[in-house]
Amino acid sequence: MAEPVSSGVGAAAIVKFYGLITILSIAASLAYLIVVMTRVPRTRREWVISLVTTLVGSIAGGSLVVQKFSLHDWSTNWFGMCALGGIIFCCGLPFWAIVRWSFNYINARENATIFDVVNEVKKEIKRGNEE
Repeated sequence: MAEPVSSGVGAAAIVKFYGLITILSIAASLAYLIVVMTRVPRTRREWVISLVTTLVGSIAGGSLVVQKFSLHDWSTNWFGMCALGGIIFCCGLPFWAIVRWSFNYINARENATIFDVVNEVKKEIKRGNEE
């Protein structure tokens, strides 16, 4: 009995899926490489944090952009997958900077209470609104 669906169709779907995964992985990895090369981590802990935040930022941020602007059709051909990889690359870059700024802020106020931090933030917001 003949197969109802050609095995070539299944192979093409597998190649397309793994091609998409490969493009996305390369984009996220390159975003991390750019972040690490521009701002070298000071400690091993900072290195791990930069790796995790850049990769999660690339994947989550890129997915958010793809969902928000309905770019799913781009994954049907090679050029569209490369464009999605570029979007994922660009989405991962700012995450490390945001996390590093947050940790620098927290480390500078290590002995402050939550009330001190809230009061400082309120003062900064008021000062920003006055300018």
